Amino acid sequence: MELILKKDVENLGFVDDIVQVKSGYGRNYLIPVGLAVLATPSARKVLAETLKQRAFKEKKEIEDAQKIADKLGALEIKISAKVGSGDKLFGSISNSDVAQAFTKQGVEIEKKFITVPGGTIKRLGQYEASVRLHREVIAPVSFEVIPQAK
Repeated sequence: MELILKKDVENLGFVDDIVQVKSGYGRNYLIPVGLAVLATPSARKVLAETLKQRAFKEKKEIEDAQKIADKLGALEIKISAKVGSGDKLFGSISNSDVAQAFTKQGVEIEKKFITVPGGTIKRLGQYEASVRLHREVIAPVSFEVIPQAK
């Protein structure tokens, strides 16, 4: 089932994306909640006109997202966590912890745009997360999980 998104949907897409989803997910969740509409020929024409009008604005958004991506690449992120035996963590590090680390560095990024490899991290070490700033700009960000000072 093809749908046009009306709002950003985590792990699916951004506003005005045409996405392919399973029928039940579209019929029972996305459409009733108002997150998407069916991608009918008339809806596609309206979308095409809207995207055409938004093209110039979109170019500026991409440039701004690229500047933020460059800023993120220059940051040195260290996340401290409680450690048990070896290098295993008590608990885990997720995208919300990475978002908090960005906030401490002065960069506000919503956690829904941050993807941590494997969903959560349970060991010390160097990792790389991807931050989706725009549908065309995805910034890889490296960070290190270090033991918490006692």
